[in-house]
Amino acid sequence: MPVTVERTDSDVAILTFSAPPVNLYSLELHDELDGALDEIEAAAPRALVIRAEGKIVSGGVDVAQFHARTTQADTQQLYDRMIELPNRIDALPFPTVFAAHALTLTWAFEVAVACDLILASEKAKFGLVERVIGLTPTMGGTQRLAARAGVGRAKEFVFTGDLYGAATLERWNVVNRVLPVEGFDAAVLAFVDQIATGPTKAFGAAKDILRHFEAGGVPEANAHVTAIAAGLFDTQDLQHGMESFLRDGPGKATFTGR
Repeated sequence: MPVTVERTDSDVAILTFSAPPVNLYSLELHDELDGALDEIEAAAPRALVIRAEGKIVSGGVDVAQFHARTTQADTQQLYDRMIELPNRIDALPFPTVFAAHALTLTWAFEVAVACDLILASEKAKFGLVERVIGLTPTMGGTQRLAARAGVGRAKEFVFTGDLYGAATLERWNVVNRVLPVEGFDAAVLAFVDQIATGPTKAFGAAKDILRHFEAGGVPEANAHVTAIAAGLFDTQDLQHGMESFLRDGPGKATFTGR
């Protein structure tokens, strides 16, 4: 199967894609990813890790699927379909983490920046290289990169089509953590496990607030933050967290994600 889903004891879902030899995007792979996300959404995990098998994360897209389009309308229909994938990941109500162990190009990078956090190995490199076929990124990567690194960096990334190392993108605030190559997968899971034991619904609320911030800045977020936070009142985690704090002091509560 090109896409698999595993569940850890800490209730972390691990989505792995594998389309040898270089994990190119295709509509067939997209359909498999959609099916996996259906399964994950139904299971409501505490966190999601997206990763790839193989020597690289992805070498890009199957250009033949672009070239097969015969009209502008047909081409836009393809692009509309493609952008649904990162948009869907962006909308998930629990923390999402992209694990980049090696070269991550085009669609895979656009999926990465749609995740909440990006963890990268020391040897990982990233690029939006659509310029080589005369195209611009179509899956939201340009604007999501700008949200993290600024418009100037996003323009540089797209205009040059260069490959950028994990350390550079950590400095740009695109990559959250750079981890050693040795033991990378285990380090990713250890990091995500810490998040998965937290108050999952409160993290989802934080994501909602930040979506409002991205849409309209601090005033837009301020207009929604109190209602979103108040919506957590009936969650088991908040009620237990307050009771535990008053009874046992800070940091003693255990959360269930409900």
